[in-house]
Amino acid sequence: MFFSPKQPTSNGIIWGVGPAFLLPTATDDLLGERKWGLGPTAVVLRQSHGFTYGFLINQIWSIASVKCDLNRGPVSSTYFQPFFHYTTPTAWTYGVDLESAYDWHAHEIRVPINLSVGKLMKFGKLPVSFTGGVRYWLADNDASPHGWGYRFVVTFLFPR
Repeated sequence: MFFSPKQPTSNGIIWGVGPAFLLPTATDDLLGERKWGLGPTAVVLRQSHGFTYGFLINQIWSIASVKCDLNRGPVSSTYFQPFFHYTTPTAWTYGVDLESAYDWHAHEIRVPINLSVGKLMKFGKLPVSFTGGVRYWLADNDASPHGWGYRFVVTFLFPR
C-alpha cells in the first residue's frame, strides 16, 4: 500500500510511502516466518520514452508470533528491489531487477537477478498482462534457493 502524490514531480519522479505487512500465511515452516510483522515501505520511479526504472524498499520487524510457534527468533528484514524495464509501442515489456533481502539477525543476504518478458493483451475490454522470466541467485545461503529458477505471472488490470 502506497500513499503518493496524484501527479509526478516536475522532473517526472513518481514516489510513494506506506506500510509493509508480514502475515503468517505459509502452509509449511520452510516457506514463512510464522510471525506478524510491520514496517515502512517506499517506491521511487521514473517513466520516460518506454523506460521505467527505480527502486522499491521496505523494512519489516516482527510484532507478534503465531500462537503455536513462540520459539522462533524475531524478524528484522530489509528488502531492496532496483528495477529497469522497457515497454515497446506494441506493449511488450523487457525487464531486469534484483530482489535483495537482508536478514539483520542472521546476517544473511539473498540476491536473485530476474530477467523477464511480458505482453499486455486484452480479453474483451479486460487488459491482462502475461509475464515470464528466469532468475539466477547471485548471493544465497543454506536456507535459500540456489542456481536457476523461473516464474510466470498473470496480472489482471482493472482500470477506471
